[in-house]
Amino acid sequence: MAVCLKGRSFLTLKDYTPEEIMHLLMLAKELKAKKKSGIRDKLLDGKNIVLIFDKTSTRTRCSFEVACADEGGHSTFLTNSQMSSKESLEDTAKVLGRFYDGIEYRGFSQKLVEDLAKFSGIPVWNGLTDEYHPTQILADMLTIMEHCDKPLNEVKFVYVGDARNNMGNSLMIGAAKMGMDFVAVAPKELFPNEALVEEMRELAKETGASITLTENIADVKGADVIYTDVWVSMGEEDQYEQRIKMLEPYRVTMDMIKATENENVLFLHCLPSFHDLETEVGRRIYEEYGLKELEVTDEVFRSRHSVVFDEAENRMHTIKAVIVATLTGK
Repeated sequence: MAVCLKGRSFLTLKDYTPEEIMHLLMLAKELKAKKKSGIRDKLLDGKNIVLIFDKTSTRTRCSFEVACADEGGHSTFLTNSQMSSKESLEDTAKVLGRFYDGIEYRGFSQKLVEDLAKFSGIPVWNGLTDEYHPTQILADMLTIMEHCDKPLNEVKFVYVGDARNNMGNSLMIGAAKMGMDFVAVAPKELFPNEALVEEMRELAKETGASITLTENIADVKGADVIYTDVWVSMGEEDQYEQRIKMLEPYRVTMDMIKATENENVLFLHCLPSFHDLETEVGRRIYEEYGLKELEVTDEVFRSRHSVVFDEAENRMHTIKAVIVATLTGK
């Protein structure tokens, strides 16, 4: 049965079936190959999208702008709207729905992005909220497909670190949807939300996935993918001391890579990463806590196992697939 996603919002992967997710991944693969060959189909000719950011961004903003332009569309980067200050979210959404074909939102509140979809009447895409980061997961899945000689439903995917943030949540959802063996290695205090875990375990019964939560670093054995994220998410900058104490044993090191006993294990990270002292934050952490590296060592980050820049590029190709699929039905 053909998949058609025209008119759909993309707020969380929970809303999409495994078949629909695979459709987006295969479309991204096709569009990526065409871009590499210099082919532009102008699939978004005449389409206008608006990008709203309440959080800083590199990959998400650039991905949406380049993806839209590649296919002949136009994007507006909206930084100074009156939404929620002088004008209600509902009224703003209804106005934007009259001007644009789609809305991207990146910020704190999942309810806000859901309300934009509710009131605008056009597709809304979640560029990141405190709960979910679905466009990132598509990029991660495409990268695994490109670099691992196993189908997704045979991959052991190990997430190490803060497993209750938007990446821990979203990776668990994506893994459950695609039938993967998902292992979260984290301090118990940073396990994912229990209700979400139970929901995904119920889904796993249908897809053949498995969900494991463990504090034992030895459970990385057999991993095809090691994934980590920053220890402190945006909006939690006052918690560095606490998180460092909790998560320093979970830093991804070359010893952890070797403990997988898989010489071809992949290392993924959604970026940005604090793997050296080349950032203001990294230098401040070094001055305060004496740490030159946080969630991953520079050795691992720059090793042959690391595919983080392929992963970053794939943000654009998978976001392009989401825009094209939801605006045109391709």
